[in-house]
Amino acid sequence: MNFLAHAYLSFGQEGILVGNFVADFVKGKDLHQFNLETQTGILLHREIDAFTDSHPLVRAGQSYLRPKFRHYSTVITDIFFDYFLGKNWDKFSEIPLETFVNQTYEMLDCHLKELPDSFGEMFYWMKSQNWLYHYREIEGIQKALNGLTRRARFDSKMNEAPELLLEKEAEFEIIFFAFFGDLETFAREKLTQLQQTHGNH
Repeated sequence: MNFLAHAYLSFGQEGILVGNFVADFVKGKDLHQFNLETQTGILLHREIDAFTDSHPLVRAGQSYLRPKFRHYSTVITDIFFDYFLGKNWDKFSEIPLETFVNQTYEMLDCHLKELPDSFGEMFYWMKSQNWLYHYREIEGIQKALNGLTRRARFDSKMNEAPELLLEKEAEFEIIFFAFFGDLETFAREKLTQLQQTHGNH
């Protein structure tokens, strides 16, 4: 999943949110340099990603993308799901999206000194360009995919994916709603399990 979904699936817990955001910047051997709550967030992030990648509904969505985008389809579906989450935010949270996003930035700001520099560099752009809020718009998705295309090692064509999103938006939205309910249930249960395992309540 992409950043907005990981923020939502931190369930209002600050340390979990920090770990959920920084997980892709932390190698396995470096996990224990963080406090227990952040470690739990990192582990939750990895569980969420594994659940997402193996879910049949996600694979069904990727079938629309794979002929053109190949292995980049997984990245694209993650971003598409943030689009649908942002677009339908009021169905998932009573907190307005703008408020939630600002609270997320504030929590992350409080922990920047203890997080990898590579995350801090990315977070500067995320916050200054307000990625989390703009994922709800096609223009925001386009900017995100443009940036990923520039950084990709190969000719990914990810910048062309919004065209397919517009063409198949109804199909992708059905998949999102059916899948995201499963994911939220999984994430809540997995977080409880991880907190019990780590003695982190």
